[in-house]
This record gives sequence, C-alpha cells and structure tokens, in this order.
Amino acid sequence: MLRFPQPLTHGDRIGVTSPSSGVGGQAAARIAFCVDWLRDAGFDVVVGDLMDGTGMTAGPAADRAAELTAMLCDPTIRCVVPPWGGETAIDLVDLLDWDALAAAEPTWLVGFSDLSTVLVPITTRLGWATVHGDNLADTPYEVPPGLVSWLEVVAGTGPHVQRDSGLIADWWRFEDDARATTWKSVGEGRWTLHGAESLHVTGRLVGGCVETLCNLAGTPYGDVAAFGREHAQDGLVIYVEAAGDDAATICRNLHGLRLAGWFDHARAVLVGRTNAPDHPRLTQREAVLDALGRLHLPIVFDVEIGHVPPHLPLVNGALATVTVDGDTREIRQLLR
Repeated sequence: MLRFPQPLTHGDRIGVTSPSSGVGGQAAARIAFCVDWLRDAGFDVVVGDLMDGTGMTAGPAADRAAELTAMLCDPTIRCVVPPWGGETAIDLVDLLDWDALAAAEPTWLVGFSDLSTVLVPITTRLGWATVHGDNLADTPYEVPPGLVSWLEVVAGTGPHVQRDSGLIADWWRFEDDARATTWKSVGEGRWTLHGAESLHVTGRLVGGCVETLCNLAGTPYGDVAAFGREHAQDGLVIYVEAAGDDAATICRNLHGLRLAGWFDHARAVLVGRTNAPDHPRLTQREAVLDALGRLHLPIVFDVEIGHVPPHLPLVNGALATVTVDGDTREIRQLLR
C-alpha cells in the first residue's frame, strides 16, 4: 500500500542531513545560503550532525543511517533533504532501522543523484512516496516556466502538471556565486518520443540515477519487479537518468535493470537529458535503445530529470499521466 506524507506547509520543520557526501570548503557557503533561503521561505530548518565534507562520505555508514532514520521517524520533522548526492549511499541502506521506519508516519524525503539509492527502497519497501527532485544546493534556483518546485509538489495532492521547459541549464560554480538563484542558460532542448507517434499513458512512477540503482537490482532494496507486481493494475512509468558514466557502462547497467525485471510492468520509460559521455562506438541514446528497445515500450528522451538542470521533480509512487502528442509534452502527477 502506498503512503503519502502529509502536505508540507509554511512553518513545518525540514531536516538536513547527508546520507552520502557532506559539506566542506567553499561549498559550505552555498549550503549555509540554502538553509537561510529555506528559513526565509517560512520553514523551520534543523541541520544534523552528519555534514562533514572532509571525506568521501559525511561519516561512518552506521552514523549516517542512524541520523537519517531518526529524522524520518521524528514526528516534528515533515521533510528531509540532503545537501547533495555523492558516491556510496549504498553502504547505509541495510543499516537503516526498517522496523522503526515501518512503524512511523511517512515523512517526505527529497533528492536526486546518489539519493536515488535511498529513495527507491523507501518507496518499494515501505510504500512511502519519495521525491526525485532538487537537492538542497539546487532548491533556491528559480523554477522555469512549465516546471514546478519540489516544495510546491509536496504541498498538495495535485494534480501537479509539468511541461517541457525547453531549457538546458547549468549550475553556477560556488567559487563564482554561492548565492545564485537563477540557472545558467546554456541552450534549448525538447523531449523526443521513440517507439510511437504519440503517447498518452498512466502508471505509478519509480526510478532515478542509473549508476546508483543498478547496484540495488536483484537485492531486497531494489525490487522494482515486486513493486510492479503489487501495482500491476496501475502499471509503472519507469524513469532513468545517467549521471556521468560512458554509454557502454550505461548500456550494461540498463541491461542489468531489465534482467532484474524493472521494466516488466512498465507502460513507458522516461530518460533524462544527460551530459554523460558517449562511447567511441555507442551514443547514450543508442545505449538506451540497445538495452530497452527490445521491450517495445514508448521511450521519452531528454526529460529534465537528472544531472542536466533544470529539474522536473517526480514523486516515486505518484500516479502519473504522460502525454507527448504534437506540441503537448506534459507529465501530470496525482499524489494518491
């Protein structure tokens, strides 16, 4: 059974912790600005102890798992967001107190990149809706026309309608502007549809970063095949995005997800826009088609759901309707 956290309202408490990488150096100024930005927006923000940025992670896996569990189980905290992703959040998924989490009321967990490693099992194991959207460092950036802030998404049940923004952007370096709130525009782009002339399909959303999720496939923490069976009546809309691995690696990873049953109940696949490198003999688009083309599913390429901003927040567990037809390119999400 899917469980959606209560809508977030002004005055609610937001917890900040680092399940993966912490904060150090010049990046600390950016995170301090983002915490103040949330407070100025009307939220009570509590920053955890696990924020150290001197190592690859913010602390020992057991400590990071304990702080994340405590924040998610704290009834006074209505949402948890990390500063950003990282590399090895997989080291804490089996250290979370799953029994305590199952007994708690659901809390919003928001993030992307390495946070996919935590978002997906929270949804597939607990049935909690989670948000694949901006990390804290990205949250102050202005939302371009067509998209919706994750803060707006978690504030109500929807329908939340988002449309192709047409914008390809980039982050400002912390060294240049730690207080940036406007994306650096680098070009224009549109969603493209493969495998059908038009698309209008509904299903439960689940997905995230390919490089992190491929390591969960075949484990109790990435059993999307079972999640699909549980929601077979609704079907699934799977979304994936490549962070930085070359096309050959992404191709292998997607084949692994396919063999683990991730797409068995999919009605469509959304693929995030990426700057990840091609292989000398394989592009990123060809990698997706090599792994998933044989499934004969409609695939929507170049959606704003990954490591090329801006970001289109998707709610794992939400009932989504995806339409690509002529000039209409939109995703409608219901949080129920």
